[in-house]
Amino acid sequence: MSSAHTLAAGIAALGLELPPQAHDQLLAYARLLIKWNKVYNLTAIRDEAQVITHHLLDSLTVLPHLPPLTTLVDVGSGGGLPGILIAVARPDIQVHSVETVQKKTTFQNQARIELGLANFRAHHARIESWQAPAPVDGIISRAFADLADFVNLSAHLAGPETRILAMKGVYPADEIARLPEGFGVERITELQVPGLDAARHLITVKRI
Repeated sequence: MSSAHTLAAGIAALGLELPPQAHDQLLAYARLLIKWNKVYNLTAIRDEAQVITHHLLDSLTVLPHLPPLTTLVDVGSGGGLPGILIAVARPDIQVHSVETVQKKTTFQNQARIELGLANFRAHHARIESWQAPAPVDGIISRAFADLADFVNLSAHLAGPETRILAMKGVYPADEIARLPEGFGVERITELQVPGLDAARHLITVKRI
């Protein structure tokens, strides 16, 4: 099955309705990631088919479970996952990616230009010292850090109604037990990635 068919089948399996141009943008992103990866070492995955399942579809699984958002901060997204993909799928959300590695920020901004994403910006900064240009509705990370560390580092951006969204593999019971005071789990969602036989969970945290 071609990458285009794998992506289309995965999107259908997830029940997603994406903008007309999104499918082509997602494939263009996958090709760009593979191209830049040869020099910039953005991901350990080199195979295009695996990029589709392990990165694109894995990131897109959160879409049906996002809270109402107008502004989303993606923390430590590396090659732009899931931030760039959410920006492609949801043009109504302004996505800010905060990444400490300059070459990864450079790649993300190049992807923004090539994909024509007016609603995405990448910032070269440490999340604990970065200030958002507007109130933040959501903060997301994918395999960024321990849950407690993620919450502590981004807590200054979280208002009373901000949702902190941690994309995890196996259910992180130990990490949940170490959440900092003043924060609690609102919801735990088990995710199923099409074509990927692996445990995935979305942990939604907010101030209590």
